[in-house]
Amino acid sequence: MNIFDQMMSKTRLPGAEEALPGRAEPLVVEDRHYVLGKPIQPPFPEGMEQAVFGMGCFWGVERLFWQQEGVYTTAVGYSGGYTPNPTYEEVCSGQTGHNEVVLVVFDPLLISYKALLRLFWESHNPTQGMRQGNDRGTQYRSAIYCSSNAQQAEAEASCQRYVEKLAQTSDEITTEIQPAGPFYYAETYHQQYLAKNPGGYCNMQSIEKTGLPPL
Repeated sequence: MNIFDQMMSKTRLPGAEEALPGRAEPLVVEDRHYVLGKPIQPPFPEGMEQAVFGMGCFWGVERLFWQQEGVYTTAVGYSGGYTPNPTYEEVCSGQTGHNEVVLVVFDPLLISYKALLRLFWESHNPTQGMRQGNDRGTQYRSAIYCSSNAQQAEAEASCQRYVEKLAQTSDEITTEIQPAGPFYYAETYHQQYLAKNPGGYCNMQSIEKTGLPPL
């Protein structure tokens, strides 16, 4: 396979029959948020809600959300594909169907899902298909994985509002919005990566820098 074919294979979602088999046992993850000091795995306190977003490389995305008042805890992981309990290398191969995502556990009395959605739309470029900036591959696609029918409806409504906002441009939203499937925790070294490695790579940028209007 030449370099071009390799690049194309990583931007095509595999079917279930093509996906890597994965493993039955989950990856062992340290259950303590490096910044917030809270657990990153359930059970979470009563009244907390969960949201899952894909916005490109999950390192910077997680930092964006853990900085928000009302967010109880965050974690990075993989979702949206087929392979059970994948490793980072497997996800990067493009053969799992999974996305790099961030789990956001939040107190709806302190921060609304609507506010999280606005942050989602305005903090990445949702028009780029299977990439985000210079990062190319199915694991970098824009996605909202909804934990309830109410979240699904609100996410779709916010997407429509943004579609209307982009009506005067040639850009089309490629964000995947669907019910949340299993969330597989990424390896411990990825959790809160930019707090542990302050000079690490971060692909986050405001929507204005992409030339798109804010919501």
